[in-house]
This record gives sequence, C-alpha cells and structure tokens, in this order.
Amino acid sequence: MEKKDYYETLGVTREASQDDIKKAFRQLARKYHPDLNKGSTAAEEKFKEINVAYQVLSDPQKKAEYDQVGHAAFKPGDFSGYQTPSYDDLFRDFGLGDIFDVFSTGSGRQRSRAGADLRYDIEISLTDAFYGTKNTLEVPHFYECGTCHGTGGQPGFMRDCPTCKGTGEVRQVQRSGQRQVMTIAPCPDCGGRGKIIGKPCETCHGRGSIRKTRRIDVSIPRGVEDGRFLRIAGEGEPGSNGGSPGDLYLVIHIRKHPVFERHGDDLYSTTVIGLGTALLGGEITVPTITGTASLTIPPGSQSHTLFRLRGQGMPYLNSDNRSDLLVRVVVKIPEKLTKKQEQLVKEAFAGVK
Repeated sequence: MEKKDYYETLGVTREASQDDIKKAFRQLARKYHPDLNKGSTAAEEKFKEINVAYQVLSDPQKKAEYDQVGHAAFKPGDFSGYQTPSYDDLFRDFGLGDIFDVFSTGSGRQRSRAGADLRYDIEISLTDAFYGTKNTLEVPHFYECGTCHGTGGQPGFMRDCPTCKGTGEVRQVQRSGQRQVMTIAPCPDCGGRGKIIGKPCETCHGRGSIRKTRRIDVSIPRGVEDGRFLRIAGEGEPGSNGGSPGDLYLVIHIRKHPVFERHGDDLYSTTVIGLGTALLGGEITVPTITGTASLTIPPGSQSHTLFRLRGQGMPYLNSDNRSDLLVRVVVKIPEKLTKKQEQLVKEAFAGVK
C-alpha cells in the first residue's frame, strides 16, 4: 500500500513553516491522542501516523531528505521503536508557551520566530544537468547586528517601556457577573518588545540586522530538470530570539542547447540526410550529448521521421540509467539536377505518382 504523504497527514503545505507544522500537530494530537479516545484502536493508529509525520517534518535534516526522495529516505525500521507518550508528557514537552498559544488570542512576550525562506535562481547548461555540477553561491543574508544584538537600539540607550513595565504585554480584566475574563495583548507602545529605543544603533541604524553576503557550496544532481528546486535547510534568513533559520530554495534554470531539445528526460535533435540515403538507406553518424553514435537509415525513409536511440538521452534524476535520444531526419532535396540526373530520375520513377 502506498504510504500517505506526510504533509497531507498533518494537513499542511510543503511551504509550511516549522511553527505551522507544530501547530497542526498539536491540533491533531488533541483530537486523536489515545488518552482522549479510550479503547479506540483507530484513534491510536491515527495518532501514530501523525506522530511519525511530525517526527520527520519537524526535523530539518529529515525534512530535507523527505523533500528530496520521499519515503525512500527512511528504512522500514526507523520508526519501529515508537511508544505513545501520555497526553500530559506530550504537551509538557511542548512547554507552557505553546499550550498558552492554543487557548489565547496572543501574548505580548517576544517569542522566538523562524527566519524567512530565501529563493535563489541559478542557470546551468544542459551538459551540467547531464553530469551534475557543483556551484558556489553568493547569497545575501541579513544577520543579527552584533552591536545591538537585534534590538535596534544603541547599547546604553534602551529602557523599559513605561506602559508595560518591560513585560511587553498589557492585561485587562473584565468582570461579567461572577465571571472574570482576562485579555492579554502586545503592548501598543513598544510593540511587545518591552523596551523603548532611546537612540538607534549606530551600526545597523535601528534595523537590528546587517546585510552580508554568504558563500554556500551546493551540489546539483545529475538529471535535474528545468524549473526544479533544491531545498537547502537552514540557509535562509536567521531566526529571531533564538528561532530556527529559514531555508534556501535554489531554483534551477537550464540554458537552451544549440543541438538538443529536452522533453522530460528524452532528448530530441534534427539531422539532414541526402535523397540517396533516404531512398537506398545507409549508416549515418549523429551527435549525442556525450559524443556521437551510428544511426541506421532504412531504405525508403520519409522526411521528418523520428528514430529512437535508446539510452542516449538524459539520465534519470540521481541515476545511472538514461532515457532516449530521438533523431528527426530531414531529407534534403537537390535544388538543381543535371540533364543526366533528370533522365535517371525520370527512368527510375516512370509510372510512379
């Protein structure tokens, strides 16, 4: 039976952030956890399924492997030691802040935030796509300012917000009969930071980050197609307040080749043959992406006929097996004939319409 896609299991898209993945898992865990569904085998199996999906997608390395090759990245026994954690143990691991998020509209405390994902477009040749290639990218990143450590304020000129007293949040208690309701919201004066900037940082000019170019070595696999992307985990923008960095998505563009056109993994080319070869047949030499190959033209071949050379196309992604080369032959008709050639043609094709 085909395994269900982990993203589909958690109900998130492939572009979902770690916070989105974590939130989706929490919601499903509250619905299917065996402690809340006593005696339900279906709920227990469902919980095991979402837990395995979360183990993979919440781990940057496992997630990167899964994005590349799917379920083939893991052996059948990788998750065999699974034991269902108790409901209390599970949500104790997530921490009070995560549980609080589910039941409240928000809090003014500065939480960790994952960094933004980055996109980088790169152009390679068809030959590079055939053999695979290694490239060094120079990707601009924004890093936390070393002077102000991301606060945006010059050291010594930061003070507690007088409105929230440095907590970053304001609380309001409302009474309705015997009930008391407390609402918590980010402080409107400091934006939830808890601090007021008295003077902007002289290094980053108050932005809290500085722009630097980072060199990253990447390997592009053989057989990669135009428009495909490679996900490089952890090479996006850095997170804030201890949050995990985002990812870098490398989008591949393949330059047009002067001889070959690519359709899927097959290559196509066009070669011209003479009228004599088309009529009588023969052996011709055609270019391939790795050199040349012999092609047999049978007698009576028509112009624009496609001939297939098996195993002379592009390699399948990360494989030694190759697709095919399809050669379209175009018959060249002489523009002028000598008197002798005209007579021979008339005699050869007498009575042929």
